[in-house]
Amino acid sequence: MAFNLKLILRLYQRPAAAMSDVLDRGSLLFSSLAVLIVSFLLGHSTRALSFSFYAPLLVLAVFYVPGILLIGALVGRVAGGFGVEFRRDYAPMLTCVAAAWSATNAPLLAVAWLRPQLVDAATGVVYLYFAVLMFFAVRTVLGAGNGPAVAIVWLSCLSMPAAWLLWGPLHYLMSWLASPFLLFYVFFYLRSELGGLGDGLRARQSYRRNLEAAAINPHDGEAQYQLGLVYQQRRQFTEAIARFSNAVAIDPTHTDAHFQLGRIAREQGRLKEALSYFQTVVNQDEKHGQSEILRELGALYIAARQYEDARRELATYVERRPYDPEGLCYYGQALEGLGKPAEAREAYARATEAASQAPAYIRRTAGKWGRLARGRMRGLTAE
Repeated sequence: MAFNLKLILRLYQRPAAAMSDVLDRGSLLFSSLAVLIVSFLLGHSTRALSFSFYAPLLVLAVFYVPGILLIGALVGRVAGGFGVEFRRDYAPMLTCVAAAWSATNAPLLAVAWLRPQLVDAATGVVYLYFAVLMFFAVRTVLGAGNGPAVAIVWLSCLSMPAAWLLWGPLHYLMSWLASPFLLFYVFFYLRSELGGLGDGLRARQSYRRNLEAAAINPHDGEAQYQLGLVYQQRRQFTEAIARFSNAVAIDPTHTDAHFQLGRIAREQGRLKEALSYFQTVVNQDEKHGQSEILRELGALYIAARQYEDARRELATYVERRPYDPEGLCYYGQALEGLGKPAEAREAYARATEAASQAPAYIRRTAGKWGRLARGRMRGLTAE
């Protein structure tokens, strides 16, 4: 219990790292109990915040978290859509959301006790900080980028009107559900389904514990690499770089680690470092990742405005993988930079077609590049 309390308190100091720790080591039961306790105390501290003690947890569990996941499936790039995301991420997201709600509302207790006249003003600050913590929760659980994470958090407020409209019927149902006899039968007949909602959190935490145990071995570069992927997916790039660097230090021939270090460096604008990592990958395996190293090199050269170098690498890449919309989109940008609008339009048209015909499991990712290609093609047509 003390450990879980420390995790919630850490959200005030290092929210990104603390949210990651809540996901890896936190307890859904503790986070839920924290919401109930804080809401109970708030409800009895001031009339301005009078509500049933279970109301916040019910709203978070029934409306807010499913709303976050639904919006994440629409805005993000989740293979399989909402159904897959719900089964995998419901319990992890609820754990993080409940911890965030408790952390942001607990200081409101002090305001309610010491300065009750300031509760209304403090509530606005609470909502703002809750949105900040939700930004980190969405990045951590869903692996969303900064822009999509902001959009998901902002759009998630749409689930609140639904909670307000349906609160009356739900409140009525809760009076029936409060019967111990009925709760026993609900649990008896739905225990497998209810237990399955926690599988996502248990699987994540078990996987992380196994990786941490393997990483103790100073000669296991693969464990360091896998931990780096976890941090990279959560957008915690400092920790990811450290893990990938450890993997390279243990095994200089770990091509995947060099590749990921290059990708992070390119995304952060450290182009010289990225080129060094990518050159190492090319020297070790010129066809690494189904030749994706050539696509990354092309993207790097475009960022550096070395369009001829980009065209050379990407021409080889699209010859090997002619139906990758990302590679075709980059190829069009290289041709556009070289002043070849007709060839660039052709590449963008191929990227658009490839995105529209992509398999279902990569359609969301491909769609991003298809939209970008269409936008750039329209820009060339207008000129």
